[in-house]
Amino acid sequence: MVCCSVFAAQTAFAKRDKYGNNGDSQQSANAGKDGTVSVTVGGVVFDRSKNGSGNSAGALTSTTSWSPPPCWYAPKYTPDQLKKYLEPTWEAGSTGYEWDAKQRDRYVNGHPYKDFNKDKTGKGYFWDSFVNKDFPPGWDSCEEPIFWVDQGDPPPANIKNAVTPKVLAELAYAEIRVPGTKVTLAPANQTKVNLPTWAWLDAADFKPVSVTASVPVIGVTATATARPTSLRIEPGTKDAETYPASGVCPIDNGRIGEPYAKGKADRTPACGVRYLRSSGNGTYPLQATVTWEIDWTGSGGASGDLPDGTFGATQDVVVQEIQAVNR
Repeated sequence: MVCCSVFAAQTAFAKRDKYGNNGDSQQSANAGKDGTVSVTVGGVVFDRSKNGSGNSAGALTSTTSWSPPPCWYAPKYTPDQLKKYLEPTWEAGSTGYEWDAKQRDRYVNGHPYKDFNKDKTGKGYFWDSFVNKDFPPGWDSCEEPIFWVDQGDPPPANIKNAVTPKVLAELAYAEIRVPGTKVTLAPANQTKVNLPTWAWLDAADFKPVSVTASVPVIGVTATATARPTSLRIEPGTKDAETYPASGVCPIDNGRIGEPYAKGKADRTPACGVRYLRSSGNGTYPLQATVTWEIDWTGSGGASGDLPDGTFGATQDVVVQEIQAVNR
């Protein structure tokens, strides 16, 4: 998936809001063989080369009510680029005389920008809004008019979701993909009532993954890293017991659970389940969910934590009765 997937296509000027922003601007993008993605000046660059991969990989779901920014602000125009962008709109008259007059006053007449800030060419950028292409709740909340930020200065503190290392880390969180969570079971294809079923995950599939987000034109960057911490087993029926009793298997020495081997039949599995009733002619939907903790580091020594995320998968388990032998 390339970077432009997080931006929606630009719409007609007539659909712009009261500030002249349509919010769903697009930047072109190119993906390298290593997964690194680059975009044109002003966009956010996502480097996914250290992300999880494979057909079963998926996005994290936050364990709290927090969610990544649905829209954000980033540098987008030089003075000349903004002039070339806005003047055709005014000349077309499609946005109405009143709006056009306010825009000219803001960007040409010095309230607050004189002649599109051409005297500051090379010393900063005009910032505009970008929108998550999935249009999650709040996607239309970035309604600030296009504003100027001097090179080297932080964006105005009162503008929510203007890109900073922390905001970039939050955007990177949304791009993290983690491996699938189909656990290995023993017995593998089917188990028996009251027989402990061992469950484990290959440590090689559960190394930390990360995504880096950056805005090269202003030298701001952040990397969000997800590390697996535990596996929750939900048997798919109340007629079962889990190992441990909480159903949560912690990571131990880089592995979740312990592989079954000959000679372990009388041992209690470190991670697993014991079904107390047959699944009959059907199956039980065993749910395996891994919790990942996420932290981030950014330019200027910034760092912090983001809410844990989860990713799970369901697999069918056949449970048969143990057949007694009559003599």
